[in-house]
Amino acid sequence: MENFTFYSPTFFAFGKDTEKDAGKYVKRFGGTKVMIHYGGGSVVKSGLLDRVKKSLENEKIEYVELGGVKPNPRSGLVYEGIELCKKENIDFILAVGGGSVIDSSKAIAAGAVYDGDFWDFYSGKWIENALPIGTILTIAAAGSEGSPDSVITKEEGMFKRGASGNAIRPKFSILNPALTQTLPAYQTAAGVTDILAHLHERYLTNSKEVEVTDRLIEGLMLTMIHEGPRVIADPNNYDARANIMWAGMMAHNNAVGVGRSQDWNSHNIEHELSALYDCTHGAGLAVTMPAVFKYVYKHDVMRFAKLAVRVWGCQMDFDNPEATALAGIAALENYLKSIGMPGNFQELGAKKEDIPTLVKMLCYGDGRTGSISGFVTLNEEDCTKIYNLMV
Repeated sequence: MENFTFYSPTFFAFGKDTEKDAGKYVKRFGGTKVMIHYGGGSVVKSGLLDRVKKSLENEKIEYVELGGVKPNPRSGLVYEGIELCKKENIDFILAVGGGSVIDSSKAIAAGAVYDGDFWDFYSGKWIENALPIGTILTIAAAGSEGSPDSVITKEEGMFKRGASGNAIRPKFSILNPALTQTLPAYQTAAGVTDILAHLHERYLTNSKEVEVTDRLIEGLMLTMIHEGPRVIADPNNYDARANIMWAGMMAHNNAVGVGRSQDWNSHNIEHELSALYDCTHGAGLAVTMPAVFKYVYKHDVMRFAKLAVRVWGCQMDFDNPEATALAGIAALENYLKSIGMPGNFQELGAKKEDIPTLVKMLCYGDGRTGSISGFVTLNEEDCTKIYNLMV
């Protein structure tokens, strides 16, 4: 296990009707004038936004609103939010929605107290300061409600990139599983896939002797494998929703990623798909992960074989561990298909003829120098072959 520091100060309020206390938590963490940031339709139609505003009014907290966040959140709305915060002297941002809303809120929070272009943070600069953020989660997927991370798409060039810093960890996050019960099955399955991807990105490590976090990751994977089909079959299964929601947070606040190197190549490769085609991130990962794993598994066959045995229940073939590793990858692929996720470019809406564009964006876009690094370093040729495995 490698040296690490870990700081996770987010206060979590979990359970039914917890969104009604949003105003109390904003007040507790020092907010006096709030920007409520959200997407659109569902939070308005469901009455959630009205409940949130009422909770702020009950605590005599002023607020302004900024809606319009789209999946794969865009830089244009971030710039708008930064200007609004400065104009209105906002001192707290309340994100009401899923990972896209929370990521957009984090970008605004960082940019509102920064003299330069917020995109500096998405080009490698660590976020040291930000306005405080609270979240009310409506989709269990991205894990942004507990993480120090944010992903934004830059509209000039359509680069989808991430930023990090403990300053953008939410001060509080309200997690009411009941708020996810109205999600379409496809969105629920995409969320399950995203959570599994966050776990795989940490499991694929070159660090040795990391059994504690290996076992934690495996346990969370087994939870997702069990609960995914249950919630697809019965969207109102509160207990399944609750387990998925908490697993989603645990998968990405990095409690299971400390002391070990991590991968993130599947995410980097998928980001180009969702930037170009605006597909659902989880759906893109369902197509990307098996292709990446089939390409890199020989780098550490026994790590893939261990995952196959411990998580997917495959029999270990000591004479041919590669067969065990591939059986585990096939089991993942079959599971994702069973919950309604796409399995190839055609089902995702991607095009084979765009592969050169995808590779160029991935390997050279926004300052990259020809490769991406993680469990394995991948160059242009590698990435081209991986995208072709998805066709």
